[in-house]
Amino acid sequence: MEIRIKGLTRDYSSGGKGIRALDHIDLTIPANRIFTLLGPSGCGKTTLLRCIVGLESPDSGEIAIGDDVVFSRERNIFVPPEKRGLGMVFQTYAIWPHMTVFDNVAYPLKSRKVPMEEIRTRVARFLDFVQLTGFENRPSTKLSGGQQQRVALARALVAEPKVILFDEPLSNLDAKLREETRKELRSFLTRLKITAVYVTHDRVEALALSDRIAVMRAGGIIEVGDPKKIYFRSDSRFVADFIGRANLIKGKVVALEGAHGIIDTDIGAIAGLNNQNIAPGRNAMLCVRPEFIRLTTSGVTEGRNVFRGKVETLLFIGEAYEGEIRIGDTRITTTVPPTVDAVEGGDIQISFDADHCFLLPA
Repeated sequence: MEIRIKGLTRDYSSGGKGIRALDHIDLTIPANRIFTLLGPSGCGKTTLLRCIVGLESPDSGEIAIGDDVVFSRERNIFVPPEKRGLGMVFQTYAIWPHMTVFDNVAYPLKSRKVPMEEIRTRVARFLDFVQLTGFENRPSTKLSGGQQQRVALARALVAEPKVILFDEPLSNLDAKLREETRKELRSFLTRLKITAVYVTHDRVEALALSDRIAVMRAGGIIEVGDPKKIYFRSDSRFVADFIGRANLIKGKVVALEGAHGIIDTDIGAIAGLNNQNIAPGRNAMLCVRPEFIRLTTSGVTEGRNVFRGKVETLLFIGEAYEGEIRIGDTRITTTVPPTVDAVEGGDIQISFDADHCFLLPA
């Protein structure tokens, strides 16, 4: 079910000062997709989620879920949370410790006075869906973090909501369990074909889970796109830097060559995709991801986007090294495979394709 948000604002007061948490948000969340609100702490993503749920009352604007307007300040419409047909999974899961797995999952149905026979059928179906069949009588305090997360998901789904919302539900898990649960959650939601709105500040989580991502900053939407577009072809310097490690190199566009712009920088001329049609003479930033940089310690190769420098730092991270290469006064961050015989202080050559970097407005 599609969610449409128009002109949404939310203001708070703190210490006698006004704070605008949401600043005229216009956003369409497509039906039956996993849509993530991504941004740093304090950007307004959780406030926006709470407005969709009905736990916050915005100061202006409108929210529609499917064909139903659930909030409109202008028309004095406010549909309470329990009547919006939404499911919610919280950061802390909110599992009741005095209840069994069955009772936790069955609670939304019992509160709606659903007949017990139907409750048993639906609870069994969703426990099977989240791979917890046989756990019905297990006390909730005897579950692992990942199992509790799945109980919370089953409880949110058992009432068959039109939309399910997640407020950083994996943040309390350790790294290994978070990775495993992320894969499960993506699989569950894809099979359900349900509209899911997911809030996180973790860019890996957003990239792995989402069909589309809205990046937020200071109460506004900076950019919306699918994960690959956001990561590889962002329109915003802030988004390019926030969504992952990025080398941002300042310069001026001096020429155009087909789809590429040539930018003059402190380390020389660099060619990159010019998707935003930045004209010659304009200042720009070139963005190149560390994983696209090739390295070699021997041989000299002439050509475009080839530079020589010195290895300033190497940090071993298991599957590779994180390296910093100094070229003049410019530092380039790169991923160094263990097969490259690089040493700190040693000479090295870097190169990257023009199609694997892009220009952004300065």
